[in-house]
Amino acid sequence: MKRISVYVPQNAVIEAITPPYRLFKTANEFLKVSGKEMLFEVEYVGLQKNIDVNDGEYTVKINRLIDSVENTDVVIVPALYGAMNDAVESNEKSLEWIKKMHLQGAEVASLCTGAFLIGATGLFNRKKCSTHWAYYNEFRLMYPDVEIVDGGVITDEGKLYSSGGANSIWNLLLYMLETYTDRDVAILASKYFAIDIDRDNQGAFTIFSGQKDHRDKEILKAQEYLEVNYTKKVTVEELADLINISRRSFERRFKKATNNTVVEYMQRVRVEAAKRSFEASRKNVTEVMFDVGYTDTKAFRDVFKKITGLTPVEYRNKYSR
Repeated sequence: MKRISVYVPQNAVIEAITPPYRLFKTANEFLKVSGKEMLFEVEYVGLQKNIDVNDGEYTVKINRLIDSVENTDVVIVPALYGAMNDAVESNEKSLEWIKKMHLQGAEVASLCTGAFLIGATGLFNRKKCSTHWAYYNEFRLMYPDVEIVDGGVITDEGKLYSSGGANSIWNLLLYMLETYTDRDVAILASKYFAIDIDRDNQGAFTIFSGQKDHRDKEILKAQEYLEVNYTKKVTVEELADLINISRRSFERRFKKATNNTVVEYMQRVRVEAAKRSFEASRKNVTEVMFDVGYTDTKAFRDVFKKITGLTPVEYRNKYSR
């Protein structure tokens, strides 16, 4: 029997609390019906008996306090709600317990912004991690020693799992279920819960707004210039001259401030503009390509797919009017 402890954080998102509990409970029923032994013992654990979540909109009844959980096989941390700093602080008493369980051999999985709590334990340091795309910049500021997987839906670092945003949590949970059972059980569960089992990228849902919460005013000026002139061929030298520094210094400062090279930033700005155009107009791929500054069909396709996980045609078919 695999013991699964779903830690219910203070300041939690209710939509991320119930899926792990329900999935593994349902998997037990699938196994039972097929004549196999049930594999999972699932319980809610927390810092107190009843925990208010979603700003008090719901209350979750806890099966056991973490002080009484001496060992477990899997710790799952659902998404945090509200301001991340405050949410992490309100769960500070759980950090040592999570680290202790992992040290004793338990696997640890974060769902969506639950990564912020695992990040506070230090377990992700010098490792890769996924979280909700809208929180990338904030996560990097809080945990500079952790490598965010841009667009990642599932990240497996060996006994440390993390998922992308929102419904990506289901993809990680199905991935874990397949690991613990087999492909057939995971597929059955995916059909039962109507989840696309093999989605591996949240890039199509990302809204790129650039990292602008740094304090480098000159780099911010260059970012704003790029976002206005993305249809033109803007060179690094032009941007360096704009703020009157050397190319080498500019590239170093730009990367430090935005976590992107100049080329990567321009690609993201152009792809974001292309996405908006596909969503709001009936233009074909070639028209949109030219509108956002590309002249090479293959280059546009390759960059678009790298960033969104979909080809321009796939994205247009999925989101256009």
